[in-house]
Amino acid sequence: MSDPVTMLVATASATIGLAATSAVALRCWQGWLELKRIELERRRPGALRADLARLRERVRRLEAIAEGGEI
Repeated sequence: MSDPVTMLVATASATIGLAATSAVALRCWQGWLELKRIELERRRPGALRADLARLRERVRRLEAIAEGGEI
């Protein structure tokens, strides 16, 4: 494989393969984000607010544990 043309072809093939793999991965990522957006839109209007309240309660409990106090 010391032939310059062979090395050029191998490098070009590797670059094209990497670009194709990256394009597929990006498309999959965009599809996943779109799916999550649709899932969020289909939730009940109050569901997001309830999730936020649950998260706040968890943070409050974790802070109490970190301070060594009772829950």
